[in-house]
Amino acid sequence: MKETYIQFSDRKSDIDLVQLQQLFDLAAFWAKDRTVEDLRTAIQHSEPVITVWHDSRLIGFARATSDGIYRATIWDVVVHPEYRRIGLGSKLVETVISHPHMCRVERVYLMTTHHAQFYEKIGFQSNSTTTMVLYNRENLSSLSNPEIMELEEIASSKSQR
Repeated sequence: MKETYIQFSDRKSDIDLVQLQQLFDLAAFWAKDRTVEDLRTAIQHSEPVITVWHDSRLIGFARATSDGIYRATIWDVVVHPEYRRIGLGSKLVETVISHPHMCRVERVYLMTTHHAQFYEKIGFQSNSTTTMVLYNRENLSSLSNPEIMELEEIASSKSQR
């Protein structure tokens, strides 16, 4: 009988982006239809990125962005439905939080639609005072080309100072 193992990894190079896209399509309503290219970009700009594997099958994923000291945000926590309710989700989030790039961060944020109780068990608290959002792509697409050029000129002149 072949033994199987569940392993956690923080190596971005191990990630099979097609499997990740399939995991999101299956198990994350908020991440359906993400493209492989967009996933590659998100992973490239995140630290840490943690994956969970059952042999060669990707069964869990989470990533974070952080300045390494003051603030961090955890993103895209997902566990394959067949592997839920056995503690992998908690272990996945705890692995992200304890990663060397995150372990000293003063405040860790995350957003959830339906799973606040899950995160509260890990130690997160509801915080209604900090929720704001800027839909950047929509804002930029509503600007005309001259307005965008003016914003770019302002940003460029500030960076030259």
